[in-house]
Amino acid sequence: MTMSEAPKSQPLGLFRGSWQERLRRVLEMLREMSLQTDPQLLVERYASRVRQLTNYDAIVAVSRRDLPPPKYKITRTHLWRDRHVNPWRDTAQLPVLQGGILGEWLYGERATVVEDFHVDPEDPAYEHLSGFRSCMVLPSFDEGVARNLAVILSRQPGFFSAETLPEQLWITNLFGRVTHNLRLRQQLKEAYDAIDRELKVVGDIQRSLLPEKIPAIQNLQLASHYLTSTRAGGDYYDFFPLPNDRWGIFIADVSGHGTPAAVLMAVTHSIAHAVPGDPDPPSRLLAHVNQQLARRYTNGTGTFVTAFYGIFDPKTRSLTYASAGHPQPRAKSCGGGCASLKFQSNTGLPLGIVEDEVYV
Repeated sequence: MTMSEAPKSQPLGLFRGSWQERLRRVLEMLREMSLQTDPQLLVERYASRVRQLTNYDAIVAVSRRDLPPPKYKITRTHLWRDRHVNPWRDTAQLPVLQGGILGEWLYGERATVVEDFHVDPEDPAYEHLSGFRSCMVLPSFDEGVARNLAVILSRQPGFFSAETLPEQLWITNLFGRVTHNLRLRQQLKEAYDAIDRELKVVGDIQRSLLPEKIPAIQNLQLASHYLTSTRAGGDYYDFFPLPNDRWGIFIADVSGHGTPAAVLMAVTHSIAHAVPGDPDPPSRLLAHVNQQLARRYTNGTGTFVTAFYGIFDPKTRSLTYASAGHPQPRAKSCGGGCASLKFQSNTGLPLGIVEDEVYV
């Protein structure tokens, strides 16, 4: 390729229209760009607006991101006018080249204006540059390295002016930073949505471990409401049918929130349902769950489970219970006026802290 650089050339009308008309179009462009949330749409709308302001003939953009030197990929070209190629999603469609004038400009990390050039037919980017006679070369930097390069092309020799090169380089890099940040924002949203979908599945599994319906227990009215702080959590309640029409009522809360708490809640559910024999008296169930948690699951993790387990006897209307660091329940008596009564505070340590903790 032959070419000549002209640092003293004069502007030949890169921008069209009066300054008032250009200002109006720039304001419209900035307003439209501020509405975009997708980087591909942002680039497309920006390119469309810029074409209304300028007289250049084409743009070729390349990137070395995620490629070893001296390779680079074509990310945008005038040859794709009828194709909607998204360089962030359609990576398999991007041609990967190495060497040639585009590679020299990209890895050279230098902005320049070329007044007159003829691309070598052997150049790997010949089809993208053939037919053009002058260009403005604008590298875009990320983390101190020119990761991308935009080449503005004209079929006229001497079309571009080096006098406008600093500002064009400035604008190109600012726009590149905007699209990069918007892409990061898009990736963050995609990652968040994926995690949220997973958490929803975890939450659905967790809720499946809760009683499908509240049992009908004589002389006792029951109601429940379950609302976690996130998609999933560590709250748990359960009922155990016992001999002589008695019922075990288990309420537990795993420390923390989200998936870790939900996992330990599922473990607690499995251990509670694996108590050998009937979970009676209440201290026996708490001791069994505590030993299994402390021995296999919570040792050294800093996590624990507060729990309350009571056995209700409908015949005597009595409740025998044990507590493992759980807030004490309250009873309300309405004979001769309602009054709240506190249960006796005979609580032990939360489950999963000390393996040989004794509950009464």
